[in-house]
Amino acid sequence: MIQRLYVHNFRCLENFELIIKGMPSVLLIGKNGSGKSTIALALEILQTIGRGVNRMGELEKIKLISPKDFARGRSDVPIRFEIEVLLNEKLYKYVLALELPERFKELRVFEEELLVSGSPIYSRQGAQVTLYTSSQNREAQFLVDWHLVALPIIQEQSETDPLRIFKTWLARMIILAPIPSLMTGDSHAETLQPKRDGSNLGEWFSGLLSRYPAAYTQVDKYLREVIPDIQDFLNEQIGKDTKSMIVRFEANNANLSVDFQDLSDGEKCFFICAFVLAANKFYGPLFCFWDEPDNYLSLSEVGHFVMSLRRSFKNNGQILVTSHNPEAIRKFSDENTFLLDRKSHLEPTLIRSLSDITFTGDLINTLISGDIEV
Repeated sequence: MIQRLYVHNFRCLENFELIIKGMPSVLLIGKNGSGKSTIALALEILQTIGRGVNRMGELEKIKLISPKDFARGRSDVPIRFEIEVLLNEKLYKYVLALELPERFKELRVFEEELLVSGSPIYSRQGAQVTLYTSSQNREAQFLVDWHLVALPIIQEQSETDPLRIFKTWLARMIILAPIPSLMTGDSHAETLQPKRDGSNLGEWFSGLLSRYPAAYTQVDKYLREVIPDIQDFLNEQIGKDTKSMIVRFEANNANLSVDFQDLSDGEKCFFICAFVLAANKFYGPLFCFWDEPDNYLSLSEVGHFVMSLRRSFKNNGQILVTSHNPEAIRKFSDENTFLLDRKSHLEPTLIRSLSDITFTGDLINTLISGDIEV
């Protein structure tokens, strides 16, 4: 569970701190351009590093970060990411700072550090990395290319190695901003790592069921709650190395088979939700960031959808969502709802818990009218 996320000098986030200690579900609200998607991007950078992509040029190539991302072009101050996570009752803190020296075209690592319960696992300044057996003893030092993040390349000693535990947790973070039109249900491989836009949903489905066959029951249970006439769903072999999801419906003694790609946008989002719930149960606990999960749903479906996610993560894992939908906002309390505000594109994002903001009248109407400010 994330306790704290700190981002500095990255796009609209300057000295930005999100403290969500002890909150299994969190809602971010705010006007367009207030920084919600930038928070997701910061998390996706850390997730991608945990999945093994550690060269700055590669992160730039996949459009996660670039020299243009310094706040207001202020490249004399490093971009800094800090994340604190509670795993197995131990606090993991990871720090990554990136700089762009004069006349350089590619970002490079200025500082990096991983601590567990206050004790350093490794630290780095520039090219020099130091591994520790304890906070007093230095185990080894080595040099690494300034343009490489060290976390993915340090060798793990065992399955209980803090490095392995933290990297696995980072890699398994689920960050979603689904685009249903990109989801076909076809798969040529298997994965436990869904893409942000959901375009590899078929491969995620194949990987989830291959690794955890019992996940089918969990997915089926949820789908029957939201799509009453669903009979079952299959992953049919349509080629030597290709499978495709087929969804079957039954009503009034009649049957209908539909390719997954032909479902409605909202129905595809129900499948994503079902997979998230199953993933959190079977290979969690997970952290999930979902940008506007209610985006493709009818008003009557939003409340049940949001509450299903909140219930699933209540005792296991953590979910952070954004929304502009009044029904979604009503399903959260002031204590776990945070308002992001930005006066103009020349000013940084500010954040406050709704419980710390004084307002009069109905919350939803106040938000719609834009009368709440941080």
